[in-house]
Amino acid sequence: MTAPFDDLPVAAELRGCRLCADRFALTATAHAPRPIVWFAPGARVLVASQAPGMRVHHSGKPFTDASGQRLRGWMGVDDATFYDRSRVAIVPMGFCFPGYDAKGSDLPPPAICAATWRARVLEELQPRVTLLIGGYAIRWHLGLRDVTAAVAGWRDHAPRVFPLPHPSWRNTAWLRRNPWFEDELVPELRRTLAEVL
Repeated sequence: MTAPFDDLPVAAELRGCRLCADRFALTATAHAPRPIVWFAPGARVLVASQAPGMRVHHSGKPFTDASGQRLRGWMGVDDATFYDRSRVAIVPMGFCFPGYDAKGSDLPPPAICAATWRARVLEELQPRVTLLIGGYAIRWHLGLRDVTAAVAGWRDHAPRVFPLPHPSWRNTAWLRRNPWFEDELVPELRRTLAEVL
């Protein structure tokens, strides 16, 4: 049995990270950093996501929102499986909620977060399947800028990697315009994860 990831130095360092304190203080939300660390060695699935939202910032638990419900639906897993750190590692491009701009829109994950932490965390993980959630993760992992083209080309990367749109309600129209996603990609994703998990 592997030791909890929280016992490893990188996790403790990450929890204490305050690199973006000044940046977050200047946002419309004027909040303090709260890195959400949710992974353990031995996890078979890596969820490479964008950044926590305000609700997750308060709960301290990733994907505790409608996006999380939709993502778990795509994956075909229940809450217990999804939140079992020894099975599913959730490693966002930004570990903290980046805040809102003056108009109430989500700010992007600060690039300094991935530059500082991502390689170190991923060194400790050896997932069998990686889900790339949204444009930031797709760009970092695959070097692709067009999310629709990346997701449409999912067969080029499966079964090791599945590029996915962000499960936000904002993408509901995208899902309607691209029915192949739920008709073709989602069933294959579920089959793969059922085998791996």
